[in-house]
Amino acid sequence: MSLHDDLTAVQRCVDDLARAVGRIGPQVGGPDLRRVRADTDHLRESVALLRESAEGQEKPRHPELVTISDAPYDRSLWIDTDDEGLGARDRHAP
Repeated sequence: MSLHDDLTAVQRCVDDLARAVGRIGPQVGGPDLRRVRADTDHLRESVALLRESAEGQEKPRHPELVTISDAPYDRSLWIDTDDEGLGARDRHAP
């Protein structure tokens, strides 16, 4: 099963749990049932957040590869630059 299928199965189970809690509500009631309903709602929200984060993870995380040529660089690109830390070409370092 894929991650999407597993999360769909979890969502269905949480929905079944919420329906079952709703069915026993009239029979049980009280603060314990309110806590179970709150926990069920929290679980539903947690599964929704998990699905959102999983959708972001399904995309490939590999950075785009950039091919760098082994050919020497064009020397004209470096005419107006200084050698870093060494000063200009026609001057001597102090």
